Amino acid sequence: MISLQEIQAPVQEHIGVFENKFRASMKSSVPLLDKITHYIIKRKGKQMRPLFVFLAASVCGGIKEPTYRAASLIELLHTATLVHDDVVDDSNLRRGFFSINALWKNKIAVLVGDYLLSRGLLFSLENDDFELLKIVSNAVREMSEGELLQIEKARKLDIREDIYFEIIRKKTASLIASCCACGASSSGSDMETIEKMRLFGEYVGIAFQVKDDLFDYDSGNNTGKPHAIDIKDQKMTLPLIFLLNHSTIMEKRWIVNTVKNHNTDPKRIAQLIDKVNQSGGIAYSREKMLVYRQKALEILKTFPESIYRSSLEQLVIFTTERNK
Repeated sequence: MISLQEIQAPVQEHIGVFENKFRASMKSSVPLLDKITHYIIKRKGKQMRPLFVFLAASVCGGIKEPTYRAASLIELLHTATLVHDDVVDDSNLRRGFFSINALWKNKIAVLVGDYLLSRGLLFSLENDDFELLKIVSNAVREMSEGELLQIEKARKLDIREDIYFEIIRKKTASLIASCCACGASSSGSDMETIEKMRLFGEYVGIAFQVKDDLFDYDSGNNTGKPHAIDIKDQKMTLPLIFLLNHSTIMEKRWIVNTVKNHNTDPKRIAQLIDKVNQSGGIAYSREKMLVYRQKALEILKTFPESIYRSSLEQLVIFTTERNK
């Protein structure tokens, strides 16, 4: 499989410029804030979101000054949500590093998240990027709704497949969709093109999340995501939903009881994962993932051929074939 570095190559120079602009956008006159934002920048991940922004812009008409601001806006707002998520989840680690709340406690972490959120909003308003702000604000709203819908459904463990897809569309896919829509908008594209690119990102995001959920059932994964963490968190992912849909009433009771009351019992968890595999839940989920991947690739084919389109196609494949 092609590496992420090779996929980035056509826009690598632009990502370098973006990183400098993003760093500048987080600057503060408060020494504690500067120390924390420096720590955040130091532990940045694969830069997948900016990559979607720059490749989408390149496919739709070219990278312009607003494209850098679009990538910065998304990273600011997304980083704010991650900082807040770690507080909500009481998580001490993020990508193998200590989380902000682990190092500086919850109160400071919440305030840092608020600061990043406000910087993103002001950054857009200062440059009259109202369309970009509208796209990203809508994504943040959907992410919040998706998280709350998941919490609501986790209480009863009564989630259906259509509800599962609605949750991941909002929670995960809306952000990747906003990356692609912002990229298209920043290039000066019309509303039809922006919507087409948004839908492309949504399909990629859904496929990405199904792939992520599959890691939960792979004991040999090196994703940094602990094995069976979704089960321990009582999250009903697609492989488990498939198993429930193909179980007897007695089997369903055992499954629900395991997830609700025995989710830290290694023996019960191993039995449950074995049942998921035997039911065909893994194969079914992978098949669904590939359906959404194909939908995304079909949309890309409507754009002119270019090195940027080729990289975006490879990025779609990378997100669904990755091993971490």
